Amino acid sequence: MNNMMGSPPSRSRGRDEKKKKRWKWKLGPATILGFELLESIAFSGVALNLVVYLATVLHGTLAFNAAHVDTWNGTTFIVPVIGAFLADSYWGKYRTILASLLFYLAGLVLLTVSAAVPSLRPAPCTGVPCSPATGTQFSVFFLALYLTSIGTGGVKSALLPFGAEQYERDDHDTDQEGAPAPEKTKQSFFSWFFGAINLGIFVAGTLVSWVEQNVSWALGFGIATLCLLIASAAFLAATPCYRVRLPTGDTPIKAILRVLVAAFRNRTRTLPPDADGDGLYEVDDDKNKNGGDDEKLAHTEGLRWLDKAAVRVDGGGVWEVCTVSEVERVKVLARIVPIWVTCVLYAASLGQMTTTFIQQGMAMDTRVFGGRFRVPVASLVSVEVVFMLLWVLLHDVVVMPVARRWWRSGGLTQLQRMGVGRVLVVVAMATAALVERRRLRGEKRSMSILWQVPQFVVLAGSDVFSGIAQLEFFYGEAPGSMRSICSAFSFLALSLGFYVNSLVVTIVAAVTKRSDGSGGWLAPDLDTAHLDYYFWLWALISLANLALYLLLAARYKSKKPSPPHSSSHP
Repeated sequence: MNNMMGSPPSRSRGRDEKKKKRWKWKLGPATILGFELLESIAFSGVALNLVVYLATVLHGTLAFNAAHVDTWNGTTFIVPVIGAFLADSYWGKYRTILASLLFYLAGLVLLTVSAAVPSLRPAPCTGVPCSPATGTQFSVFFLALYLTSIGTGGVKSALLPFGAEQYERDDHDTDQEGAPAPEKTKQSFFSWFFGAINLGIFVAGTLVSWVEQNVSWALGFGIATLCLLIASAAFLAATPCYRVRLPTGDTPIKAILRVLVAAFRNRTRTLPPDADGDGLYEVDDDKNKNGGDDEKLAHTEGLRWLDKAAVRVDGGGVWEVCTVSEVERVKVLARIVPIWVTCVLYAASLGQMTTTFIQQGMAMDTRVFGGRFRVPVASLVSVEVVFMLLWVLLHDVVVMPVARRWWRSGGLTQLQRMGVGRVLVVVAMATAALVERRRLRGEKRSMSILWQVPQFVVLAGSDVFSGIAQLEFFYGEAPGSMRSICSAFSFLALSLGFYVNSLVVTIVAAVTKRSDGSGGWLAPDLDTAHLDYYFWLWALISLANLALYLLLAARYKSKKPSPPHSSSHP
């Protein structure tokens, strides 16, 4: 009878529930991807043209503009370290995103107002020199800028892991039916997420930058504000579709401190003679011993003073004795720090793309296609995204297959790709110096901005080889419970790189000035300055950083998973 009349009501309701759950699990990640696209447009709409706004609207000097842009970028990429700590230890990712959005929206609204209200910016000026903005005008602008920095930094720290978290399942979830298969869809999510970032940069560097420079700065900043407002509203509306988890277990910082404290307390104890660490404390199953979920690691030579944290102590507590695996996780962090230092100097070299490269372009002819169209100076930064896609194609279709056939079965390692990227950044700095030398000796401001394309192309290749490999390296080498700390290392390297760049700008501007305070490599008028010397300096810094990296990479030892039988009890 049921077959004649169709499916029973209960079965029909069950199918409807499955459909609802399926849409729920799809809508959450899709909303996060859309959020990231709009947020990337909003952030890049400010960041890519910031040095142009400081120069043309607020009338800052070359050194002032470069230093403040680098300082702001440094702050923007150090905030995620703080945000990640708050998200992992106290607030959780969802609440961290919401709190950050309040600062973000307040900063963008104030930035739009400062560009729209005439009393909050200096009067337009066509001559040189122009009167700079007043102290009040600069204060309002930088207040808006740093509110934006706090907001975007908090979002960057939590949005990506929050999106990946939507695909994770565990035994405590009671509403998993209809959720997508975790691993395959999670990998797809990462690809789409980074695609959203790059697409946002491209849109901001072309359309939004063009509006800012050719129509109205206030309108351009207003578009950025509107993008974030729409993103925030959609993110809040999709709240019922998210899986929200609060922090549990030990934080990575506490795990590190426990090893350091135990090593200090046991500093007078004698280490066992076995080089393989058989005499040190280990357990059969290190999983969840202190709320974590990590693989067991084999004992490695080096950093022997940390091994004292695993010396067996009768009745020792968690702050007196640690397992070999816990000690090895701290060793992993200690070993990647020297590699990370070279990432800081590498990031400082990349910082030229958003500062001195743009300033160089401002002193060139931006007309193309017979003068019918003017290229926004900042647009070359977004066009670099296109160059990156071409480099990715070259990397996947040519470089890696050739390396697998003639070098090793797995192709280039992460450390080797990072080395290639560091070589290319030297080439990019040298190329920029040669272009500037040609400009100064010949055409000067009539030289086409298209001459900058080669240095952006080479720098894009450096991003593909080194930047992506760095993320893989820090994530792959880090223990599971410490991957957030290592991801923060990547943001911290970018942050310190911008600060290093700012310091170098300040020193060069002070050292190269004439006795009367005028001129120098970074003079306001680039036609009388020597930006080519400055690029050569960065080529030398990048070359020295490459040499240091090659030395460290040759001696680096990767972590070793522990064999199943390697356990020693107290």
